[in-house]
Amino acid sequence: MITNQHLTKVDYGRDVRHFEFEALSPGMDYQVGDVVEILPSQDPIAVDAFIQHCNLDQDCYITVQPRDNEKQSIDSHVKSLMHPVKLKDFVALTMDVASASPRRYFFEVMSFYATAEHEKERLQYFASPEGRDDLYQYNQKERRTVLEVLEDFPSVQMPFEWLVQMVPPLKTRAFSISSSPSAHPNQVHLTVSIVSWITPFKRKRHGLCSSWLAGLDPFESKGVYIPAWIRRGALPPPPPSLPLILIGPGTGCAPFRAFVEERALQNVTVSTSPVVFFFGCRNQENDFLYKNFWLSHAQDYGVLSKEKGGGFFVAFSRDQPQKVYVQHKMKEERKRIWSLLSAGAAIYIAGSSIKMPADVTSTLEEIVSEASGISKESAARWLRQLEKAGRFYIEAWS
Repeated sequence: MITNQHLTKVDYGRDVRHFEFEALSPGMDYQVGDVVEILPSQDPIAVDAFIQHCNLDQDCYITVQPRDNEKQSIDSHVKSLMHPVKLKDFVALTMDVASASPRRYFFEVMSFYATAEHEKERLQYFASPEGRDDLYQYNQKERRTVLEVLEDFPSVQMPFEWLVQMVPPLKTRAFSISSSPSAHPNQVHLTVSIVSWITPFKRKRHGLCSSWLAGLDPFESKGVYIPAWIRRGALPPPPPSLPLILIGPGTGCAPFRAFVEERALQNVTVSTSPVVFFFGCRNQENDFLYKNFWLSHAQDYGVLSKEKGGGFFVAFSRDQPQKVYVQHKMKEERKRIWSLLSAGAAIYIAGSSIKMPADVTSTLEEIVSEASGISKESAARWLRQLEKAGRFYIEAWS
């Protein structure tokens, strides 16, 4: 990590960061639209507490061997463990002890190893069909961790062989890359929302990966390595001749920052087609992510400038009594959108998967229906054909 920068106001309720990472060796290969997967580091205090609670020998060595039918599919970060490794390192790198919630079967297995009768009865109840709702309230809704569950049932001593099978695996977290490799050789930039929430019982929870990244200081953490893997994303890099309609509210703007950087460099040497970008956030003052970047490219014949046939349109949902979202701005620019679609433009949508992609798609159907005089159902079929033709892409995350 070489940069850890606030994109939102420090005293604002939401925390979004701009991270920059530099590869340890040259030749990092990726393209705009790609995704980086990061393996987060767990809190060493939590790892030590888990090992101590389970009476494990943290200094003993273990070896991981995949089954014959799993040799090809095993995760790359687990391959590094296929030689003797300390148990403590194995737990820290592969077993999610302090952020993921265990499954129902975990409670059933725990009941066999509980020596206190009242704990055994409660665990058996949780594992039964009758206890399903209470288990949901206790476990999933509160997002209790494996360590917290074990601490709530102190008489349980599960063998390590069972813990390895029952504890959820530590998984990589995927983020859209927000930089162009042409503009930033050997670097990867990310736009990350630092996740935190309050449970029904008023416990504060934090996203494991985002909180870990936010806590790193690039000037003090030069010895901290960040395991990362680059893979192809859902948004293929567009050629410079392809007109673009980009829709990315919030951190959905991340891949399009990369697109605009790439198109700006292409614009120096070749003729490029127009780019229109619809961005959305809550307030102009608090969470207008990359404000200066977008505005600079929207003027003086920049990639998003009207002189180049493009445009930059932003919806501030909370800056007025009536909420305004990207789809409202799209309706205002319906003629521009239809004109670009008629000229062969591709649509790229990125952001939260909760409602936004469906709402934006519905708005596009309305625009196509109105402009071409067809029914909304026919417009939906037309957009599906656009998708099959490689001109309509959605990348959404929860």
